[in-house]
Amino acid sequence: MSQLWDLSNIKPNRDIVLAGETIPALFWNAVKERGPTVWLRQKHLGLWRSWTWNQSADAVREIAGGLLSLGFAKGECASILANTAVEWVWADIGVLSCGGVSNGIYPTDAPSQVHYLCEDSRTTVLFVEDDEQLDKALEVRERLPLLRKIVVFDMEGLHKLDEADVISLDALRALGRTYLAQHPDELQQRLDACKPEDLAILVYTSGTTGKPKGAMHLHAGLIYTVRGFNTLVAQDERDERMCFLPLCHIAERMGGEYFGLYTGAILNFVENPQTIPENVREIAPTVFTAVPRVWEKFYSGVMIALKEAGPVQQAAYAWGIGVGTAIANRVLAGQSVSRWLKVKFQLAQWLALNNVRKMIGIHRARYLVTGAAPISPDLVRWYLALGVPMLEVWGMTETCGVSTGVRAGHMKPGSIGPAADFNEVRLDPATSELLVRGKNVFAGYLNLPEKTAETIDAEGWLHTGDVGVVDADGFYRITDRMKDIIITAGGKNITPSELENDLKFSPYITDAVVIGDKRPYLTVIIMIDQENVEKFAQDEDVPFSNYASLTRSSAVQELIQTEIDGVNKKFARVEQIKKFFLLENQLTAEDEELTPTMKLKRKLVEKKYSAQIEAMYR
Repeated sequence: MSQLWDLSNIKPNRDIVLAGETIPALFWNAVKERGPTVWLRQKHLGLWRSWTWNQSADAVREIAGGLLSLGFAKGECASILANTAVEWVWADIGVLSCGGVSNGIYPTDAPSQVHYLCEDSRTTVLFVEDDEQLDKALEVRERLPLLRKIVVFDMEGLHKLDEADVISLDALRALGRTYLAQHPDELQQRLDACKPEDLAILVYTSGTTGKPKGAMHLHAGLIYTVRGFNTLVAQDERDERMCFLPLCHIAERMGGEYFGLYTGAILNFVENPQTIPENVREIAPTVFTAVPRVWEKFYSGVMIALKEAGPVQQAAYAWGIGVGTAIANRVLAGQSVSRWLKVKFQLAQWLALNNVRKMIGIHRARYLVTGAAPISPDLVRWYLALGVPMLEVWGMTETCGVSTGVRAGHMKPGSIGPAADFNEVRLDPATSELLVRGKNVFAGYLNLPEKTAETIDAEGWLHTGDVGVVDADGFYRITDRMKDIIITAGGKNITPSELENDLKFSPYITDAVVIGDKRPYLTVIIMIDQENVEKFAQDEDVPFSNYASLTRSSAVQELIQTEIDGVNKKFARVEQIKKFFLLENQLTAEDEELTPTMKLKRKLVEKKYSAQIEAMYR
């Protein structure tokens, strides 16, 4: 890991060039170049297993052959309903190698959502992870006349299953081996027929304002963007990434799978979503991309552990993070770091900061990447003080992932950076909405030409819905979503995301939704961090019987009020939060209030808890 005063090793390596104008062409060329080296690793039943490029090629070839044996035609859609795993990657590339369209479905989606997504995408083959996901598919199968086959990755508990249209992944691969032996040229013919202008993947939006919309990405756009990533962030075959975000989301699909495919970085898959904290310490990724919720959780874990530490450890951390902050401030200001300060930082690392990084699992990380939602600038500075640069990026499903990004040599916490080299970004002069134009912009929404026309104007500019500002250096900062800006009864314009980000910096607050449009003052709905608040209650001998009773406890109410008071000090009186309400239900990704990326849905929360909101204004 480089030191903060020398970030030369995290500058992009623009020399990486891998031939191929479609995703499958890129993959098969990578196999030729890297065959015996390891590409994928995954933990299962406590043991790590590795697959080389050649072994992955065998799996992809057999899956593609199996699809061909089922009559899977060029341009048909196959969907994948599973958690992030190596089988997801193999199925994805197998579908694309047949000239098909690959679509991902969140494993937290309900059967009704699975039905809608399969129907809208005209899915003919559905890959599912296990018996739980299979149950969803079987529940809606009769209403999906185009669905011909369901393929199951993990058959544990399903060995006695007798369903003609359901087979295991192993059985599909066996079909593929037999079929390709009999038709040795067909897969290559399909690969040759796959063109850059063909539709490659569908990525459905989260549907927070209606039914999900299928964003269409062509092979040409995917290849153009993944090569563009190579000019923005540093990654090569020496790097190791951790794959844990949903692969049906554009962030992990592009930044994890496809960028790893292009650069040769090793992709490490966690055992399951519950083992992420343990797995990250084992993997110790050198390049680590995550959403703000993950970075906030790591920070809160350190803060809680620090409270339990002895006075010597607390003092060592306080001194060490102070030294780190001093260096971070100089680096951010573009100032030189003295030899004496460098020596102090080496001591700070030895005394405390290295242990903090190991506790999180970022002790080998050259840099961190955050995106998909706003993050507190103070949190970015904290990671920088630990000695690990955090680069913020911004983009959307519709822009193929990333449109702006902070560079290693010029960081500004709170900024999403300047436009990436591979696209144009500007502000609408009338509304300050961010607009994006480039070959990375999607081809439109599936079956929704009117929505596409509303989103992409006649000059090719994508209207993102995000409002922002830009400084003299060309660095953009998102102020809020256009639809989320609050105008109080007194006429004051307030961007709630700034308040919400500061609140989420607290180890006791997981998420927050600020309310106040056309209201006399601001209020907030808060989702507490269960683990940390329970720990607080136990330490303070606060009685509680369940999650709801924990949120109703006067001690917990006072704890959250203290956190709100600390945030309020940063803002003018008219921007301060006057009252709050704690959600009494422990929410998971299966609940309608949360998006699959674990963000509260503002409009739904406001509607569902309207009675509690009104009570705060009485």
